[in-house]
Amino acid sequence: MAVGPRMKSVIRVKAGLVLAAAAILTGWLAVALPVRAAPESPSEAPADALVTKIVYLSKRYPEPPPLSLLEKILDDEGVQGARLAINEINHTGRFLKQHFEIVEVVAKRDEDVLNLVRPILAEGPALILADLGPADLLALSDLPEAKTSVIFNTRSSRDELRQQDCRANIFHLMPNWAMRADALAQYLVWKKWRRWFVVYGTTPPDLEYLEAIRRAAKKFGAKIVDERVYEFDAGSRRTDSGHQQIQTQMPLLTQGASDHDVVFVADAGEAFGDYLMFRTYEPRPVVGSQGLQAVAWHRAYEQYAGTQLQNRFEKLAGRIMTERDYTAWLGARVIGEVVTRTGKNAAEDVRARILESDFEVAGFKGIGQSFRTWDHQMRQPMLISGPRALVSISPQEGFLHERFLTDTLGFDQPETQCKFEQ
Repeated sequence: MAVGPRMKSVIRVKAGLVLAAAAILTGWLAVALPVRAAPESPSEAPADALVTKIVYLSKRYPEPPPLSLLEKILDDEGVQGARLAINEINHTGRFLKQHFEIVEVVAKRDEDVLNLVRPILAEGPALILADLGPADLLALSDLPEAKTSVIFNTRSSRDELRQQDCRANIFHLMPNWAMRADALAQYLVWKKWRRWFVVYGTTPPDLEYLEAIRRAAKKFGAKIVDERVYEFDAGSRRTDSGHQQIQTQMPLLTQGASDHDVVFVADAGEAFGDYLMFRTYEPRPVVGSQGLQAVAWHRAYEQYAGTQLQNRFEKLAGRIMTERDYTAWLGARVIGEVVTRTGKNAAEDVRARILESDFEVAGFKGIGQSFRTWDHQMRQPMLISGPRALVSISPQEGFLHERFLTDTLGFDQPETQCKFEQ
């Protein structure tokens, strides 16, 4: 049957509509598909596969409840990040006849974590994600049977672990206090907020962060115009009297301070820092451990496909990804990167590879992340974030370094006190 010009026009219009609909559908799928979580990785190793065991080692330390009711009490922080990474690297590994397994070891509050890990070390050098406090981390690294293991610090920010108390078998994924203070200092200096009023707590981590803040001020040309210690009980935030006590207490604490641009708070244990916001005597931004913070990861981060990682994690864990989740995820990804590219999974091979000058691992921050040879701290950009939104990323523009811009954060090689035992 002959088709007239009018009918041809109708056919072309209909074909165009179909193609347009297909293009819209394809575009929707391209946006929607990455949001879906990857399926579970195979739980058993394929035949003839190279099997790599990663030990996740942690302990249930006593921790105060969060200040805000919006923050839930977590009992799986850290390990969920490691589980996600295992799923991800197994999807790549199955094509290369490689398989990764996680061995989860979590000590009770009153239990000696070393007794739990000794049977594992008796089998030989191990690859360990250590979600441990400083004392337990050093005790683990000093075990004779752990000397040739590779231990990734996914929890502690203590500067001394990268300085005079450094260990050759420990690699630090969690940013230290110096990196956090330097990252914030760069942003504050860029904003020309150079006068800092410091309020700090009395716990050891508070005092560690205080020293890092003092160091950052000197390093970047800022000035600490006043320092005050918080030594009081903030009261109960869940009662009327508690709120009233806080509302009265914080202006008194900050009244009469020398002229300042920001209140820089060192409250690592989250005992009072959140109470400073909107309650200071002078209307000033709060930065440091609360308010505007420098962190390795944050729930609001979405740059460089960060949303993809956030969504995959939430699908797996049913909650947001915390900083400890991210560092545990990153540690497993470091191991996966080495094994996938070299085909070797012995601890000595992993250690040698991650110390090579061309080693990098992707951490969803726009650049490859690598380890400093002088203190084994991972160099990485730091997120400058408020409670609900990303504000900036450090290193800031204009802060230069001869090799890595990220080496402007924390202890650079000329100032390190770390001396590894040979």
